[in-house]
Amino acid sequence: MRGPHNIIRLVRTLATMERTGAIGQVLAAMDAPPRLRAVARVLGWPFKWLGLKGDPALPPTTRALTALGPAYIKFGQILSTRPDIVGEELAEQLKYLQDKLPPFPVETAKRMVEDELGISVPAEFSEFSEPVAAASIAQVHRARLADTSEEVAVKVLRPGIERAFRKDIDAFWFAAQAIELISPASRRLRPKDVIAHFEGVVMGELDLRLEAAAAAEFAANTEGDAGFRVPKPVWALSSRNVMTLGWAEGIALADNAALDAAGHDRVALGARVLELFLSHALRDGYFHADMHQGNLKVGADGAIIAYDFGIMGRLDDYTRRVYAEILFGFIRKDYRRVAEVHFEAGYVPADRDIDEFARALRVVGEPIFGMEASRISMARLLAYLFEVTERFGMQTRTELILLQRTMVVVEGVARGLDPHINIWQVARPVVEGYIKTNIGPRALLRDLVQTAQVLGRFGPKLPALVEAQLVRQSRPEAEPKRPLHPALWMLAGGALVGAGVVLGALV
Repeated sequence: MRGPHNIIRLVRTLATMERTGAIGQVLAAMDAPPRLRAVARVLGWPFKWLGLKGDPALPPTTRALTALGPAYIKFGQILSTRPDIVGEELAEQLKYLQDKLPPFPVETAKRMVEDELGISVPAEFSEFSEPVAAASIAQVHRARLADTSEEVAVKVLRPGIERAFRKDIDAFWFAAQAIELISPASRRLRPKDVIAHFEGVVMGELDLRLEAAAAAEFAANTEGDAGFRVPKPVWALSSRNVMTLGWAEGIALADNAALDAAGHDRVALGARVLELFLSHALRDGYFHADMHQGNLKVGADGAIIAYDFGIMGRLDDYTRRVYAEILFGFIRKDYRRVAEVHFEAGYVPADRDIDEFARALRVVGEPIFGMEASRISMARLLAYLFEVTERFGMQTRTELILLQRTMVVVEGVARGLDPHINIWQVARPVVEGYIKTNIGPRALLRDLVQTAQVLGRFGPKLPALVEAQLVRQSRPEAEPKRPLHPALWMLAGGALVGAGVVLGALV
């Protein structure tokens, strides 16, 4: 599936962008160099007749992305949150992609629910509405349970969506392979690893059982977060292609006029979106990784309500600490420490100059401080950051892709509520709180306790392992001796330390 036939798909992408007029609009909005604009037009014009027509009633870029399919729609959703990158006009047009796509018939949805769950819709639901929201992968219906009268949201996957996504992903795979072949320098960005990560995320999003599990875990993690709510799943009415959640009424976070009319403080909401994301990423290591405006609402009490848990991010303890130290270093303008963290984590090759790297990071960070967010060009900052990564041989960290992408989206959402918000000022108390708890003497003590617990689980096996190694060492010289495995030295040392602690306590 990932062969040269995908060239046709990629050519059609460019041709569709040309036919709909999107290519000129996108390049102009992103202030692309004149040479790049000329090359794109020259490559796209001869194949214009191959392009998809799309819906003429839609603006050019929205028209092109909806015609090209769900993977392209996902990309457009991300861009819709970044007016600082694509401009206010284009960002506003792309908001259509968040939850206003053409729905499929309600009768089709009911039939899918009955086939998936083995139920009768009229028997289980006293009400089942027309679609109230339609996005790239699924659509949502408002319904009422017949037995309890509880209002619920029923999410149903679009028919044939998995096949459509696989076609797009196959084309992306081919493009990544071609890029690595044509430009060996691009391999440090690991485009194939990026596509593999994207494929894993998307395939997970197409199984609504996994989304229901994510909603339940996220709800449990955030139960104590003030001003934040997560609807809980109804497991008996959820399956691979259908998911039922509790209904939560609210105003769309993208509707600033309605938020103002309802008396909500948009400045406070913008700050809270950022604070919640950072808290979930650092405190829990589990965060909502698709936090565009279409997945967030504001309840009557001012609480932010999250929806759509198909894409969730997870970070291990070590990665969270690295991320926090990098953020904290930027906040304190300690670019040397930021550089050291990159080297310590192996993000930058050890043979590079750490002082030069710190100086390059200063160029990225300094424009942010003491300047209104509305005056900061995120597009220019991202372009320069890319230059820095290329210069210092940094490789793409696939485990951080979701975190980086979500950070961009969340900042865009916050700016939509408060154009003057400064991400670093809002982030400081959250990051400082995490640093105090997780980096320092208290964290060291906790790590030692966890290490002792792990060693304790291996303790019963230690005598047999050591004996086996010693027997192997005593064999005839004909059989080469191998050094004692480092893990055994660690276990033995841990056992001795543990014994010393116990003896000390007894004495």
